[in-house]
Amino acid sequence: MSVSVNSRRTRLRSAIAVVLTVLVVLPTAVLFLRVLDDNSEHRSNTELERVGVEYLGALSPLVSALAEYQAAHLQGVAAEPASVTAAVARVQDADGRLGEELGTTTRWTGLREKIAGLTKVTGTAEQIYEAHVEVSDLTLELFGAVRENSTLNRDEENDIWYLQEAVSVLMPEAVTRVSRMGDRANMTAGAKARQRPALQTQFGYELLAVQDAGDDLTDTLQDAANDTTSSSLSGNLVTNLDAFRRGIEAANRGANFGGAPNVSALVTAQSTLQTALRALSGVVLTEMDGLLKERIDDLNYRRAEAWALLAVAIALILVATYWTRVRSVQVRDSFGDIDSAREVSVKIDGPAQPNPYGNSNPYDQMPAYGEIPNYGGSATRQERSGALR
Repeated sequence: MSVSVNSRRTRLRSAIAVVLTVLVVLPTAVLFLRVLDDNSEHRSNTELERVGVEYLGALSPLVSALAEYQAAHLQGVAAEPASVTAAVARVQDADGRLGEELGTTTRWTGLREKIAGLTKVTGTAEQIYEAHVEVSDLTLELFGAVRENSTLNRDEENDIWYLQEAVSVLMPEAVTRVSRMGDRANMTAGAKARQRPALQTQFGYELLAVQDAGDDLTDTLQDAANDTTSSSLSGNLVTNLDAFRRGIEAANRGANFGGAPNVSALVTAQSTLQTALRALSGVVLTEMDGLLKERIDDLNYRRAEAWALLAVAIALILVATYWTRVRSVQVRDSFGDIDSAREVSVKIDGPAQPNPYGNSNPYDQMPAYGEIPNYGGSATRQERSGALR
């Protein structure tokens, strides 16, 4: 009976050990899967952001090239400049590799066809200008599509968010506004008297847009420099941002709003601004890519750390399970030894003593009242007393 009880106890302990193991393994597995899923999601988003940065690097030169094309076309040169051809080829290569992932191929195909069609645009200066404005607006929209589809505009780090805002929104807009301001100034200077008031208003609008773009870009880059983990960002931005600010001031002086614009000063200012913005764009894109790469390295480290902790948890569970099983066997064996000792003890005591009265009822063998029992021998006590007498 004791063996059965001990066996039940052993099985109960084993069942409890299994239940406890499951209670430890399940939460550990769920926690690990959540950590791994979160890590994988962040890593995928960061990789997609790096793809967006690469595409922006190919797209940025196109804005300056289109600005150059617009000015030349208004001067009567309809042929596509070499800078535009090279920029288009560069974006085409980037879109061929990255467009499907970013969802930009359809938009880029339409923009490329519009750029190719500029050579066929003829008519008045206003008509040529509007055709180029349409192309530049589509280019700005492509910047926005890359920014959104790569999730750069949803980055959680302040420095990267400010940098992407600068390189994908403010810089292209600044280049476009400066180009339009310079061309509006030239159009106003060469227009007839009755056309000048309307052109003067449009020119003033572009002049204010340039100033706003310069202020917004300066503030955004300053915010990025104040809230970054990069040790090189601040120093790299200062020089190029100062050059950009000087270009804005030169453009304002050359525009000479309310008077005759200084065309040569505007051309010089545009060249200075484009050079400064190209340099700024390169710095910002390099810094962004470096920060995103550091994030991926950190995510890879955390993933390896999670796998290591899972391996340790599994090893501890296996050790605990093995120890529990060994302990259960030891306890079962100890109970078996105790039961064997009890059985041996019973055998050593020997069999039960037989009834001295045989199988009959012992009360039948008892002497009657007053009678002396005879338990054996050749003579009774009465006989022996008679002989003595």
